Amino acid sequence: MDAFFAAVEQRDNPELRGKPVIISGRSMRSVVSTASYEARVFGVRSAMPLVQAMKLCPEAVVVRGRMDRYREVSRRIFTVFQEASPLVEKVSIDEAYLDVTGCLRLLGSPLTIARNIKNRIMEKENLTCSIGIAPLKFIAKIASDMNKPDGITVVEPHDVEGFIDTLPIGKVPGVGVSALRIMESIGVKTLGQIRRLDDRVLQKKFGVHGQ
Repeated sequence: MDAFFAAVEQRDNPELRGKPVIISGRSMRSVVSTASYEARVFGVRSAMPLVQAMKLCPEAVVVRGRMDRYREVSRRIFTVFQEASPLVEKVSIDEAYLDVTGCLRLLGSPLTIARNIKNRIMEKENLTCSIGIAPLKFIAKIASDMNKPDGITVVEPHDVEGFIDTLPIGKVPGVGVSALRIMESIGVKTLGQIRRLDDRVLQKKFGVHGQ
């Protein structure tokens, strides 16, 4: 889902639509749970201290989260996923993997299924989502982030090698700031370059995680 908590608040409260919205507590120690896309334009991101977020976007509207409401909406959205495939792996309240391999004869191509999911969620909840389609979960996850909000990105099986070769290392899930810094120090900018490195180089830099 796209900026799920913030999107639900903007949908439920018309006065918030089009405004930069931050879902967070209100204390000085609070962190950003979700930022609307209007707030993200200013550099506000999830897990950022609220104090920092308000410096970046002073006009932001801070809304206390309503987890019961988000769970209620999430349950309805997951029924849409289950209509598309019986194989749904829940990642979080607003994210899932669907294996549609066995549904193609009945429901059409993966792209058709993705469009139908988006249409059903918009029809039922008036919310947008972004979908990545790929033969591997790892790549589908990355693809889902490439055309947010309200996008669909398809990586065909024959395009997987090229996609991996040119993928910026910072886009790889699990590669944090410190790992990215080490990668850059040894000249690694894309995932494809990892393949051409000697295992010993990676083990020296990352220890047991190198392999």
